Amino acid sequence: MIADTIKGKIDLIITKSISRFARNTVDTLTIIRTLKEHNVEVFFEKENLYTLDSKGEIMITILSSLAQEESRNISENVAWGIRKRFADGKFSLPYKNFLGYQKGEDGYPEVVEEEAQIIRYIYKLAVDGKSANAIAKILTANNIPSSSGKPSWESSVVRSILTNEKYAGNAILQKTFTSDFLTKKKKINNGALTKYIIENSHEPIIPIDIYEAVQKVLAQPFRKNNTHVISSKVFCGVCGSRFTPYTWHSTSKYYAKVWECQNRKVVGPKCTATHIYQDDLHDSIVSVLNSIINNKGRLIKNLKSCLLESIGSYSSDKRKTKEGIVNEYIDRLKTTETIIDEVDDDIFSGAIEKIIVFDDTLEFKLKYSEQSLFIYII
Repeated sequence: MIADTIKGKIDLIITKSISRFARNTVDTLTIIRTLKEHNVEVFFEKENLYTLDSKGEIMITILSSLAQEESRNISENVAWGIRKRFADGKFSLPYKNFLGYQKGEDGYPEVVEEEAQIIRYIYKLAVDGKSANAIAKILTANNIPSSSGKPSWESSVVRSILTNEKYAGNAILQKTFTSDFLTKKKKINNGALTKYIIENSHEPIIPIDIYEAVQKVLAQPFRKNNTHVISSKVFCGVCGSRFTPYTWHSTSKYYAKVWECQNRKVVGPKCTATHIYQDDLHDSIVSVLNSIINNKGRLIKNLKSCLLESIGSYSSDKRKTKEGIVNEYIDRLKTTETIIDEVDDDIFSGAIEKIIVFDDTLEFKLKYSEQSLFIYII
Protein backbone atom coordinates (compact mmCIF):
# COMPACT_ATOMS: atom_id res chain seq x y z
CA MET A 1 0.00 0.00 0.00
CA ILE A 2 2.81 2.43 0.83
CA ALA A 3 4.40 1.66 -2.55
CA ASP A 4 1.08 2.43 -4.28
CA THR A 5 0.79 5.77 -2.50
CA ILE A 6 4.31 6.74 -3.61
CA LYS A 7 3.31 5.86 -7.19
CA GLY A 8 0.35 8.27 -6.87
CA LYS A 9 -2.36 5.61 -6.81
CA ILE A 10 -3.67 6.62 -3.33
CA ASP A 11 -4.40 10.11 -1.97
CA LEU A 12 -5.85 9.30 1.47
CA ILE A 13 -5.33 6.43 3.92
CA ILE A 14 -8.02 5.94 6.57
CA THR A 15 -6.87 4.05 9.66
CA LYS A 16 -8.88 2.98 12.70
CA SER A 17 -6.24 4.11 15.23
CA ILE A 18 -2.56 4.98 15.62
CA SER A 19 -1.89 1.66 17.36
CA ARG A 20 -3.04 -0.18 14.19
CA PHE A 21 -0.83 1.87 11.90
CA ALA A 22 2.68 0.85 13.05
CA ARG A 23 4.49 -0.98 15.83
CA ASN A 24 6.23 1.98 17.43
CA THR A 25 6.63 5.74 17.39
CA VAL A 26 9.68 5.77 15.13
CA ASP A 27 8.00 3.65 12.44
CA THR A 28 4.83 5.74 12.63
CA LEU A 29 6.62 9.05 12.15
CA THR A 30 8.95 7.71 9.43
CA ILE A 31 6.06 6.41 7.33
CA ILE A 32 3.94 9.52 7.86
CA ARG A 33 6.80 11.81 6.79
CA THR A 34 7.42 9.67 3.70
CA LEU A 35 3.75 9.96 2.77
CA LYS A 36 3.77 13.72 3.41
CA GLU A 37 6.58 14.12 0.87
CA HIS A 38 4.19 12.65 -1.71
CA ASN A 39 1.26 14.75 -0.46
CA VAL A 40 -0.60 11.69 0.87
CA GLU A 41 -2.65 12.15 4.02
CA VAL A 42 -3.48 9.64 6.75
CA PHE A 43 -6.64 9.98 8.83
CA PHE A 44 -6.88 8.26 12.23
CA GLU A 45 -10.55 7.74 13.08
CA LYS A 46 -10.25 7.08 16.81
CA GLU A 47 -8.02 10.12 17.46
CA ASN A 48 -9.71 12.27 14.75
CA LEU A 49 -6.33 13.35 13.39
CA TYR A 50 -5.19 14.29 9.90
CA THR A 51 -1.44 14.02 9.26
CA LEU A 52 -1.29 17.04 6.90
CA ASP A 53 -2.60 19.24 9.68
CA SER A 54 0.14 21.53 11.06
CA LYS A 55 -0.45 20.26 14.61
CA GLY A 56 -0.89 16.66 13.52
CA GLU A 57 2.67 15.43 13.91
CA ILE A 58 3.03 16.63 17.51
CA MET A 59 -0.20 14.94 18.54
CA ILE A 60 0.68 11.81 16.60
CA THR A 61 4.08 11.63 18.35
CA ILE A 62 2.44 11.84 21.77
CA LEU A 63 -0.39 9.42 20.99
CA SER A 64 1.90 6.98 19.20
CA SER A 65 4.17 6.84 22.26
CA LEU A 66 1.14 6.13 24.43
CA ALA A 67 -0.01 3.41 22.04
CA GLN A 68 3.46 1.84 22.12
CA GLU A 69 3.45 1.78 25.90
CA GLU A 70 -0.03 0.30 25.93
CA SER A 71 1.16 -2.42 23.57
CA ARG A 72 4.05 -3.17 25.93
CA ASN A 73 1.67 -3.46 28.90
CA ILE A 74 -0.66 -5.80 27.03
CA SER A 75 2.28 -7.96 25.95
CA GLU A 76 3.62 -8.18 29.51
CA ASN A 77 0.18 -9.06 30.88
CA VAL A 78 -0.27 -11.82 28.30
CA ALA A 79 3.23 -13.19 29.03
CA TRP A 80 2.52 -13.15 32.78
CA GLY A 81 -0.70 -15.12 32.21
CA ILE A 82 1.09 -17.73 30.14
CA ARG A 83 3.87 -18.14 32.72
CA LYS A 84 1.29 -18.43 35.51
CA ARG A 85 -0.40 -21.29 33.63
CA PHE A 86 2.99 -22.95 33.16
CA ALA A 87 3.73 -22.62 36.88
CA ASP A 88 0.35 -24.24 37.62
CA GLY A 89 1.21 -27.16 35.32
CA LYS A 90 -1.30 -26.21 32.62
CA PHE A 91 -0.41 -26.40 28.96
CA SER A 92 -1.89 -27.05 25.54
CA LEU A 93 -0.60 -28.43 22.25
CA PRO A 94 -1.03 -27.26 18.64
CA TYR A 95 -3.29 -30.27 18.07
CA LYS A 96 -3.97 -29.48 14.42
CA ASN A 97 -0.30 -30.15 13.56
CA PHE A 98 0.61 -32.45 16.44
CA LEU A 99 0.70 -36.08 15.33
CA GLY A 100 -0.50 -38.66 17.89
CA TYR A 101 -2.64 -36.54 20.20
CA GLN A 102 -5.95 -34.72 20.26
CA LYS A 103 -7.48 -32.51 22.93
CA GLY A 104 -9.25 -34.66 25.53
CA GLU A 105 -12.41 -33.82 27.46
CA ASP A 106 -10.31 -32.76 30.45
CA GLY A 107 -8.33 -30.38 28.25
CA TYR A 108 -5.19 -32.52 28.32
CA PRO A 109 -3.66 -34.52 25.43
CA GLU A 110 -5.47 -37.72 24.49
CA VAL A 111 -3.81 -40.44 22.39
CA VAL A 112 -5.06 -40.98 18.83
CA GLU A 113 -4.16 -44.63 18.36
CA GLU A 114 -3.98 -44.60 14.55
CA GLU A 115 -1.50 -41.70 14.62
CA ALA A 116 0.31 -43.14 17.66
CA GLN A 117 1.25 -46.19 15.58
CA ILE A 118 3.14 -43.89 13.19
CA ILE A 119 5.00 -42.31 16.13
CA ARG A 120 5.97 -45.75 17.48
CA TYR A 121 7.19 -46.77 14.02
CA ILE A 122 9.35 -43.65 13.77
CA TYR A 123 10.93 -44.35 17.16
CA LYS A 124 11.50 -48.01 16.24
CA LEU A 125 13.39 -46.95 13.11
CA ALA A 126 15.45 -44.52 15.20
CA VAL A 127 16.34 -47.23 17.74
CA ASP A 128 17.40 -49.43 14.81
CA GLY A 129 19.92 -46.73 13.89
CA LYS A 130 18.13 -44.95 11.05
CA SER A 131 18.85 -41.23 10.69
CA ALA A 132 16.07 -38.64 10.57
CA ASN A 133 16.68 -38.25 6.84
CA ALA A 134 16.46 -42.00 6.24
CA ILE A 135 13.26 -42.25 8.30
CA ALA A 136 11.69 -39.39 6.33
CA LYS A 137 12.45 -41.22 3.07
CA ILE A 138 10.95 -44.48 4.42
CA LEU A 139 7.76 -42.75 5.57
CA THR A 140 7.40 -40.93 2.25
CA ALA A 141 8.05 -44.12 0.25
CA ASN A 142 5.33 -45.93 2.22
CA ASN A 143 2.81 -43.09 1.74
CA ILE A 144 2.42 -42.67 5.49
CA PRO A 145 0.59 -39.38 6.16
CA SER A 146 2.30 -36.63 8.15
CA SER A 147 0.55 -34.32 10.61
CA SER A 148 -0.61 -32.21 7.67
CA GLY A 149 -2.17 -35.27 6.04
CA LYS A 150 0.30 -35.31 3.14
CA PRO A 151 2.48 -38.39 2.47
CA SER A 152 5.60 -36.26 2.27
CA TRP A 153 8.06 -36.00 5.15
CA GLU A 154 11.00 -33.73 5.95
CA SER A 155 13.91 -34.81 8.15
CA SER A 156 13.37 -31.74 10.37
CA VAL A 157 9.82 -32.93 11.15
CA VAL A 158 11.05 -36.43 12.01
CA ARG A 159 13.76 -35.01 14.26
CA SER A 160 11.27 -32.76 16.08
CA ILE A 161 9.13 -35.84 16.79
CA LEU A 162 12.13 -37.82 18.04
CA THR A 163 13.20 -35.02 20.40
CA ASN A 164 9.75 -34.08 21.72
CA GLU A 165 9.44 -35.20 25.33
CA LYS A 166 5.64 -35.01 25.18
CA TYR A 167 5.57 -38.36 23.38
CA ALA A 168 7.07 -39.86 26.56
CA GLY A 169 4.29 -38.37 28.71
CA ASN A 170 6.28 -35.40 30.02
CA ALA A 171 6.11 -31.70 29.25
CA ILE A 172 8.85 -29.06 29.28
CA LEU A 173 7.25 -25.62 29.24
CA GLN A 174 8.67 -22.26 28.17
CA LYS A 175 11.29 -23.68 25.81
CA THR A 176 11.15 -20.38 23.93
CA PHE A 177 10.12 -16.83 24.79
CA THR A 178 9.38 -13.56 23.02
CA SER A 179 12.34 -11.26 23.53
CA ASP A 180 10.83 -8.12 21.97
CA PHE A 181 7.15 -7.20 22.14
CA LEU A 182 7.53 -4.99 19.05
CA THR A 183 9.22 -7.43 16.65
CA LYS A 184 7.66 -10.54 18.29
CA LYS A 185 11.04 -12.23 17.85
CA LYS A 186 11.32 -15.57 19.65
CA LYS A 187 14.45 -16.92 21.31
CA ILE A 188 15.37 -20.34 22.65
CA ASN A 189 15.24 -20.28 26.44
CA ASN A 190 18.76 -21.20 27.53
CA GLY A 191 18.30 -20.01 31.10
CA ALA A 192 17.00 -16.47 30.61
CA LEU A 193 13.64 -17.53 32.07
CA THR A 194 12.42 -20.37 34.25
CA LYS A 195 11.61 -23.65 32.53
CA TYR A 196 8.85 -25.82 33.93
CA ILE A 197 9.14 -29.62 33.73
CA ILE A 198 5.99 -31.65 34.34
CA GLU A 199 6.52 -35.40 34.58
CA ASN A 200 3.73 -37.86 33.75
CA SER A 201 1.52 -34.98 32.68
CA HIS A 202 -0.44 -37.12 30.20
CA GLU A 203 -0.60 -40.58 28.64
CA PRO A 204 2.66 -41.43 26.86
CA ILE A 205 2.91 -42.97 23.40
CA ILE A 206 6.56 -43.95 23.80
CA PRO A 207 7.97 -45.63 26.96
CA ILE A 208 10.47 -43.39 28.73
CA ASP A 209 13.33 -45.91 28.34
CA ILE A 210 12.88 -45.98 24.54
CA TYR A 211 12.65 -42.17 24.41
CA GLU A 212 15.90 -41.84 26.38
CA ALA A 213 17.59 -44.46 24.18
CA VAL A 214 16.66 -42.47 21.09
CA GLN A 215 18.09 -39.28 22.63
CA LYS A 216 21.41 -41.09 23.11
CA VAL A 217 21.36 -42.23 19.48
CA LEU A 218 20.61 -38.69 18.28
CA ALA A 219 23.42 -37.30 20.43
CA GLN A 220 25.96 -39.46 18.63
CA PRO A 221 27.82 -38.01 15.63
CA PHE A 222 26.09 -38.96 12.41
CA ARG A 223 26.81 -38.60 8.71
CA LYS A 224 25.00 -35.61 7.33
CA ASN A 225 25.26 -36.42 3.66
CA ASN A 226 26.70 -38.70 1.04
CA THR A 227 30.06 -36.91 1.12
CA HIS A 228 30.69 -38.27 4.61
CA VAL A 229 29.75 -41.79 3.51
CA ILE A 230 32.60 -41.95 0.99
CA SER A 231 35.17 -39.52 2.40
CA SER A 232 37.33 -42.20 4.05
CA LYS A 233 37.40 -44.47 1.00
CA VAL A 234 38.50 -42.29 -1.93
CA PHE A 235 42.23 -42.39 -2.73
CA CYS A 236 44.57 -40.91 -5.34
CA GLY A 237 45.78 -43.23 -8.10
CA VAL A 238 48.99 -41.21 -8.51
CA CYS A 239 50.39 -40.80 -4.99
CA GLY A 240 48.03 -42.88 -2.82
CA SER A 241 46.86 -40.03 -0.58
CA ARG A 242 43.21 -39.40 0.23
CA PHE A 243 40.91 -37.48 -2.07
CA THR A 244 38.91 -34.88 -0.13
CA PRO A 245 35.98 -32.60 -1.06
CA TYR A 246 36.41 -28.89 -1.83
CA THR A 247 34.09 -26.12 -2.94
CA TRP A 248 35.09 -23.90 -5.85
CA HIS A 249 33.76 -20.34 -6.32
CA SER A 250 31.19 -20.67 -3.52
CA THR A 251 29.67 -17.24 -4.18
CA SER A 252 29.76 -17.07 -7.98
CA LYS A 253 28.09 -18.67 -10.99
CA TYR A 254 31.13 -20.97 -11.33
CA TYR A 255 30.24 -22.71 -8.05
CA ALA A 256 31.20 -26.40 -8.05
CA LYS A 257 31.91 -29.22 -5.61
CA VAL A 258 35.00 -31.22 -6.50
CA TRP A 259 37.28 -33.86 -4.99
CA GLU A 260 41.05 -33.41 -5.10
CA CYS A 261 44.13 -35.17 -3.84
CA GLN A 262 45.29 -33.78 -0.50
CA ASN A 263 48.83 -33.52 -1.87
CA ARG A 264 47.74 -30.86 -4.37
CA LYS A 265 47.41 -28.47 -1.41
CA VAL A 266 50.74 -29.10 0.30
CA VAL A 267 53.73 -26.74 0.30
CA GLY A 268 56.45 -28.05 -1.99
CA PRO A 269 56.15 -30.74 -4.69
CA LYS A 270 52.46 -31.28 -5.46
CA CYS A 271 50.61 -34.33 -6.76
CA THR A 272 49.76 -34.14 -10.46
CA ALA A 273 46.42 -35.94 -10.16
CA THR A 274 43.45 -34.11 -11.65
CA HIS A 275 40.28 -33.32 -9.73
CA ILE A 276 36.90 -35.03 -10.15
CA TYR A 277 33.53 -33.33 -9.88
CA GLN A 278 31.41 -34.61 -7.00
CA ASP A 279 28.39 -35.25 -9.27
CA ASP A 280 30.55 -37.43 -11.53
CA LEU A 281 31.89 -39.31 -8.51
CA HIS A 282 28.37 -39.93 -7.15
CA ASP A 283 27.08 -41.01 -10.57
CA SER A 284 29.93 -43.50 -10.85
CA ILE A 285 29.22 -44.90 -7.39
CA VAL A 286 25.52 -45.30 -8.24
CA SER A 287 26.49 -47.09 -11.47
CA VAL A 288 28.72 -49.52 -9.56
CA LEU A 289 26.11 -50.18 -6.88
CA ASN A 290 23.48 -50.89 -9.51
CA SER A 291 25.93 -53.24 -11.22
CA ILE A 292 26.35 -55.05 -7.90
CA ILE A 293 22.58 -55.28 -7.44
CA ASN A 294 22.00 -56.52 -11.01
CA ASN A 295 24.74 -59.15 -10.71
CA LYS A 296 24.24 -60.01 -7.08
CA GLY A 297 23.84 -63.76 -7.75
CA ARG A 298 27.33 -64.03 -9.22
CA LEU A 299 28.78 -61.70 -6.59
CA ILE A 300 27.22 -63.63 -3.69
CA LYS A 301 28.69 -66.85 -5.07
CA ASN A 302 32.10 -65.16 -5.34
CA LEU A 303 31.83 -63.77 -1.80
CA LYS A 304 31.02 -67.17 -0.33
CA SER A 305 33.93 -68.74 -2.19
CA CYS A 306 36.37 -66.06 -0.97
CA LEU A 307 35.01 -66.41 2.56
CA LEU A 308 35.68 -70.14 2.67
CA GLU A 309 39.23 -69.59 1.39
CA SER A 310 40.08 -66.75 3.78
CA ILE A 311 38.73 -67.83 7.17
CA GLY A 312 40.50 -71.16 7.45
CA SER A 313 43.57 -69.67 9.14
CA TYR A 314 41.58 -67.67 11.71
CA SER A 315 40.77 -68.75 15.25
CA SER A 316 37.28 -70.11 15.91
CA ASP A 317 35.92 -66.82 17.35
CA LYS A 318 37.44 -64.70 14.60
CA ARG A 319 36.09 -67.06 11.92
CA LYS A 320 32.59 -66.67 13.33
CA THR A 321 32.95 -62.90 13.45
CA LYS A 322 34.20 -62.60 9.86
CA GLU A 323 31.62 -65.08 8.58
CA GLY A 324 28.87 -63.18 10.41
CA ILE A 325 29.90 -59.85 8.89
CA VAL A 326 29.97 -61.21 5.34
CA ASN A 327 26.73 -63.16 5.74
CA GLU A 328 25.02 -60.07 7.10
CA TYR A 329 26.02 -58.15 3.98
CA ILE A 330 24.97 -61.03 1.74
CA ASP A 331 21.52 -61.12 3.39
CA ARG A 332 21.17 -57.36 2.88
CA LEU A 333 22.21 -57.69 -0.76
CA LYS A 334 19.70 -60.52 -1.34
CA THR A 335 16.81 -58.33 -0.19
CA THR A 336 17.84 -55.36 -2.36
CA GLU A 337 15.66 -55.60 -5.44
CA THR A 338 15.29 -52.11 -6.87
CA ILE A 339 17.71 -50.02 -8.89
CA ILE A 340 18.93 -47.03 -6.87
CA ASP A 341 19.38 -43.45 -8.06
CA GLU A 342 21.56 -42.06 -5.27
CA VAL A 343 24.40 -43.24 -3.06
CA ASP A 344 22.96 -45.88 -0.71
CA ASP A 345 24.75 -45.92 2.66
CA ASP A 346 24.11 -49.57 3.52
CA ILE A 347 25.01 -51.07 0.14
CA PHE A 348 28.04 -48.80 -0.25
CA SER A 349 29.41 -49.55 3.24
CA GLY A 350 28.97 -53.27 2.72
CA ALA A 351 30.23 -53.48 -0.86
CA ILE A 352 33.05 -50.98 -1.46
CA GLU A 353 36.43 -51.25 0.22
CA LYS A 354 38.21 -48.44 -1.62
CA ILE A 355 37.82 -46.06 -4.58
CA ILE A 356 41.03 -45.18 -6.46
CA VAL A 357 40.91 -42.11 -8.71
CA PHE A 358 42.94 -42.11 -11.92
CA ASP A 359 42.95 -39.44 -14.66
CA ASP A 360 40.13 -40.99 -16.67
CA THR A 361 38.90 -43.95 -14.62
CA LEU A 362 37.74 -44.90 -11.14
CA GLU A 363 38.70 -48.29 -9.72
CA PHE A 364 36.27 -49.74 -7.18
CA LYS A 365 37.82 -52.42 -4.98
CA LEU A 366 35.07 -54.67 -3.58
CA LYS A 367 35.00 -55.91 0.00
CA TYR A 368 35.61 -59.61 0.77
CA SER A 369 36.71 -60.15 -2.85
CA GLU A 370 39.70 -59.79 -5.15
CA GLN A 371 37.38 -58.33 -7.80
CA SER A 372 37.56 -54.69 -8.94
CA LEU A 373 35.15 -52.70 -11.08
CA PHE A 374 36.26 -49.86 -13.38
CA ILE A 375 34.23 -46.81 -14.43
CA TYR A 376 35.42 -44.48 -17.19
CA ILE A 377 34.93 -40.79 -16.40
CA ILE A 378 36.19 -39.18 -19.63
